[in-house]
Amino acid sequence: MKLSIVISTYNRAASLERTLASVKSMADEIIVIDNESLDETVAIAKKFGAKVYTRPNNLMLNVNKNYGFTKASGDWILCLDDDEEVTSELAREIKEAMKAQDVSGYWIPRKNIIFGRFIQHGIWWPDQQLRLFKKGSGKYSEKHVHEYIEVEGATRVMKNPYVHYNYDTLAQFLDKMQRVYTDSEVNKYVAAGYRVHWRDAIRFPVSDFLKLYFAQSGYKDGLHGLVLAMLQGFYSFIIFVKLWEREKFREVDVHPPQMFDELHKSGGELGYWVYTTKIKEEKNPIVRLWYRLLRKVISSS
Repeated sequence: MKLSIVISTYNRAASLERTLASVKSMADEIIVIDNESLDETVAIAKKFGAKVYTRPNNLMLNVNKNYGFTKASGDWILCLDDDEEVTSELAREIKEAMKAQDVSGYWIPRKNIIFGRFIQHGIWWPDQQLRLFKKGSGKYSEKHVHEYIEVEGATRVMKNPYVHYNYDTLAQFLDKMQRVYTDSEVNKYVAAGYRVHWRDAIRFPVSDFLKLYFAQSGYKDGLHGLVLAMLQGFYSFIIFVKLWEREKFREVDVHPPQMFDELHKSGGELGYWVYTTKIKEEKNPIVRLWYRLLRKVISSS
């Protein structure tokens, strides 16, 4: 069984070299789709013996990834981004996985490194991604950025993760948020017929923050977890504002009593999750009971 590695990239010479170095020994073929890079990306790719195809730069990178799949000649395809790395343990597992006759694709855990730390909670772990599949059995949807490869046939989950050097700086987070991700999310809302309601200016960010920080245990990642949950809340707020922008910033009256009511509800949700977390972390059963009573009071107020 032969393995083709497919990577779509743009101006990522430094990180691309790390990615290619991690797969050089396991790949029978490396396909690099270059999105008209202006740095040394193409030279780096050719240094590792990759077959390079240049395509117009497309923010919806799934289009060029799918093109890369058509150029692959291997029996199996491993799709990677230019800031990802395959570990030796995963490489061995992939070699064994390709022997399966009754499987068309594999979900692989993704180990996200953000601001220099492995983030182990929230949406960041295990962050399963379908990246390994039989040639001809899978492709990306080209409607949105955050899509999984759609595979025809049975799939399984692999044990070993690959590494994703996600965000090194705040500037990277804000750039991708503004330039790529939020517009894709906005398009989903618009396609579904969403109409802006002023309360969502509060509900969008509060909901995402509470979900990541409390419900998904982001607090266990320390300050990293707190900052990432707040950034995700900000991300959701920007989506709301862009949706409002699509409606030409139509005027909406918001009266102080309405605002107070919405903030009160948000405060109640926060209290609920604070005590839910206390209950989960507390070892003393009597104290846990006390926290349950307090949570009940807050929920009914």
